[in-house]
Amino acid sequence: MGNALGCITPDDGKASTKRASTRPCPPQRPLTLPSSNSASSSSFNTTPFFNGRPSFFSSFTKKKKKKNEGGSPLRSVDLDDHESSVIQEQAITAALLFRHHQRNGSLPNFIRSTSVIHPTSKKQGDVPRSSSTRPRSMSDPMIKPHQLVNTHQVVKIDGVETDHFVLVHGGGFGAWCWYKTMTLLEETGFKVDAVDLTGSGVSSFDTNSITSLAQYVKPLTDIFDKLEDGKKVILVGHDFGGACISFMMELYPSKIAKAVFVAAAMLTTGQSTLDMFSQQMDSNDPMRQAQIFLYANGNNNPPTAVDMDKTLLRDLFFNQSSAKDVALASVSMRPIPFAPVLEKLSLSDMNYGSIRRYYIKTPEDCAITIPLQEAMIKSNPPEKVFQLKGSDHAPFFSRPQGLHKVLVEIAQIPPRQACSSSSTTELGHLLEHATF
Repeated sequence: MGNALGCITPDDGKASTKRASTRPCPPQRPLTLPSSNSASSSSFNTTPFFNGRPSFFSSFTKKKKKKNEGGSPLRSVDLDDHESSVIQEQAITAALLFRHHQRNGSLPNFIRSTSVIHPTSKKQGDVPRSSSTRPRSMSDPMIKPHQLVNTHQVVKIDGVETDHFVLVHGGGFGAWCWYKTMTLLEETGFKVDAVDLTGSGVSSFDTNSITSLAQYVKPLTDIFDKLEDGKKVILVGHDFGGACISFMMELYPSKIAKAVFVAAAMLTTGQSTLDMFSQQMDSNDPMRQAQIFLYANGNNNPPTAVDMDKTLLRDLFFNQSSAKDVALASVSMRPIPFAPVLEKLSLSDMNYGSIRRYYIKTPEDCAITIPLQEAMIKSNPPEKVFQLKGSDHAPFFSRPQGLHKVLVEIAQIPPRQACSSSSTTELGHLLEHATF
C-alpha cells in the first residue's frame, strides 16, 4: 500500500501522539479485507480507517523540524506531502472495500430517491404525483384545466350536436371577462369565440355614438355571417348579453343549437332591458345607486350611456369574486350604450321560440337578484334551469369550474329529436354544482 500506509503504526487502537520522524518504519501488520465467507462481512465497518486508526487529516498543519536532545535540527520533513499521501491511501482503501462488498453482494441498501420506492402512477387521467410535501397549486402547469374540474372523469364531447361556443358579455364588460371559461372549454376540446360588442372591450368605437341594438351587436352578426352552412353554435349570454342573444336568436335560428342565459336578461316580446330592470329598481336599489348617466349630447337630451361607480363594483357585481378579478374589471369595464337598453325586442315563436333555452341562476347576485331571475323564468320558461351555488353576478369569476360543468352538460344534451318525452319536461329542475 506504500510507505504512507505503513508509517501509521498500531498502538492498541489509539492514534499515535508522536511526531513523524525520518527513521525507517517498522514492519507493519498487513491490511486484510474480510473474507467473503466471513459471517461478519455484511457488518464490516466501511469507514476509511488504516489498521484500526482514523485519518490523520489535519494532524499536521505546518512544516516542522524535529530537534535532537541537544536542540539542533536534524532535517526538514515535508508534512504536507505526508498528509496528501494519507488522503490518497484513504481513497484507495475505500475503493477496495467498496469493490469487495460489491463482488460479495454485501453492499448496504442506500436510499437514493423516493421516486424509486414510491413510483408515480401511470394510469391515464391521473394527476402527476410528486415526492414534494408542498401542496400543489391550482395554477400548477402540470395540472390540466379539465383535471381542475373533475380529476376522476374525462369529459367526452364526441357526438355532441355542436362543439362551438359563442360567449357574449354583459353591459360594460368585454370578451376579457370570459378568460377562465374560454380556457376550460378549449382545454376540454371545444371551439370558443368570445366577442367584444361595439364600444366594449378593445373596440375603439365611441359608446356614446351607438344608437341601436343592431349596431351594438354588429360584431356578433359578423361571426354568424361567416359560419358555414349547416354549422350551429351554442350561444351564451350574460347580463345585458341576454337581450343580445335573444336578438340573434330571432335573426339566425338555423345557426343556433342552444341558447344559455347566465344571470341574464331573458326578455319576452315587446319588452326592453330597461323594462326588466325597472321591476326591481327603487330608490334604495344598489344598481340605481351605482349608475352614472352620461350625456354626450347635452343635459337637455336623453343620456347616451351609463357608467358604473367603480367603488361599488365589488358589492354589486363581484361580492364572491377574487380581488384580482375585481381589479381586472375595475380597469376594463366601459360605459354601457343607453339606446340598446331602451330598445324593445320583437320575438317570434317560429324563430326565437324554436331554439332550446337554458337558464343559469346565481343565488348571491346583487345586480340581477334571485326574485328578478325567477320572475323572468316564470314569464318565459326555458327548457331547464340550473343553479350555481354561491355565485355572484359574475360566475365566470366566482365559480368558473361550476359554470364550465353546466355548459359542458348543456352541450352534451342530445338533439331534440333524440330526446325522450321525460327529458324534455324537466322544467324547473334545479341542479346545484359544487365549487372547487
